[in-house]
Amino acid sequence: METPKAEEPFLRHVEIDVLIPKMMREKAKERCAEKVTAFNQCCKETGFLMVVKCQDQNAALKECLTMHYRDPAFFEECKQEYIKEKLEFQRTGVAAKNRSQKLPTSM
Repeated sequence: METPKAEEPFLRHVEIDVLIPKMMREKAKERCAEKVTAFNQCCKETGFLMVVKCQDQNAALKECLTMHYRDPAFFEECKQEYIKEKLEFQRTGVAAKNRSQKLPTSM
């Protein structure tokens, strides 16, 4: 487990081991979007035979995702983004996913 930097807030075990990795998975899927699309397309086209027919696409997707999961710089990037969102939530009480929603213009 990583020791927090002086300017960083304390991160709980669940944040380091669950929430930040979840963010990493989501971002890695975005960064590997081309391979995700290729694998999904192959699965749609082949149906039940996808286990056999889509091995190359699956291997390429796994390789891309694993490259990101094992990258310490990518973990640090996601951790900093998580900390930023956490601090913003503590300041405003509004979760990041709700922040992008527009407020009604008339009541």
